[in-house]
Amino acid sequence: MKRVIVSVTNDLSTDQRVNRVCSCLVEEGYDVKLVGRQLNNSLPMDTRPYATKRMKLLFRKGPLFYAEYNFRLFLFLLFSKVDLLYSNDLDTLLPNYLMSRLRGKELIYDSHEYYTGVPELEGRPFVKGIWQKIERFCLPKVKKAITVNNSIAKLYKQEYGVEMAVVRNVPQTLVLKEQKTREQLGLPVNKKLIILQGSGINVDRGGEEAVQAMKYLDDIVLLVLGSGDVIETLKTMSQEGGLKGKVIFKGRLPFEEMMQYTRIADLGLTLDKDTNINYRYSLPNKLFDYIQAGIPVLASKLPEVETIIRQYGVGNFIPSHKPEDIAAKMKEMLSNPNQIAEWKQKSSKAAQQLCWDKEKHRLISVIRN
Repeated sequence: MKRVIVSVTNDLSTDQRVNRVCSCLVEEGYDVKLVGRQLNNSLPMDTRPYATKRMKLLFRKGPLFYAEYNFRLFLFLLFSKVDLLYSNDLDTLLPNYLMSRLRGKELIYDSHEYYTGVPELEGRPFVKGIWQKIERFCLPKVKKAITVNNSIAKLYKQEYGVEMAVVRNVPQTLVLKEQKTREQLGLPVNKKLIILQGSGINVDRGGEEAVQAMKYLDDIVLLVLGSGDVIETLKTMSQEGGLKGKVIFKGRLPFEEMMQYTRIADLGLTLDKDTNINYRYSLPNKLFDYIQAGIPVLASKLPEVETIIRQYGVGNFIPSHKPEDIAAKMKEMLSNPNQIAEWKQKSSKAAQQLCWDKEKHRLISVIRN
């Protein structure tokens, strides 16, 4: 049995794309080990059909974290039996690339975003330059590369001449062992429920405006589900803005538990702003999660997101990121039960196409070829 080591810089517990990839590799006959890091607040690992390893590091963020992680990963790969290396995102590529050359091992690179365009690198030319040099050194020589949508694949093609296969972040078909009610989940039963979810609820992703929009709405509750850089800011805004009872926060949850909340919502939000090239061409996981849950979507008009929503007819768009405009669009959508029913019907139909069972064949083609 061939051995594959899959590497990420997160703590493994909620990365559904990587979990799907690892499971697919197992189905293809590989002995899989997924390597990431351990955090103080990491969720326990659930039972998986492959091995996992979470490294405890001295540093949690910043340049020292990336330096420590890459060095530790290099040593781990150096002394591990492995036939295939699977690198997720640019922050794991250098040790995987060096090891593939040093040991003559096959490498697959999976870029989940346009990494050098992330907002965290804006205004930091020195740090951004380092990542660009790493990318420029490694990527043109990688023979098997994957990314999450056509727009990002085109960017990499223009910049490096690299042909990247597209494997979108679509989830497994939603099958819940138990379908909990709002009462069981501790949510109000006599109000409309809008959900904003994700593991990266960060700056410029519309969270602040979604919370502020609740000032203009009655009998509607916003559920913020997940984690990110602006969560504490959103909590402060909801406490100080006279929004008591209008905004509910839940932390990170295992996928199945998270989807218990998603499936009973009336509307799902994906409100990323076009403030940087990475967000402009993003295709968020939550969009496909909402579709699998069978709920309508309210989105900002970003190219990849707009294409999916228009193609499958599963929702509508905000006219701007002004909180009052977002609130007006929420109210308009939720006050039209016939249209809501149509969106839900189309979401359920789209879910049959936008699921991992259909998408994974693109990944299998890369692995086998």
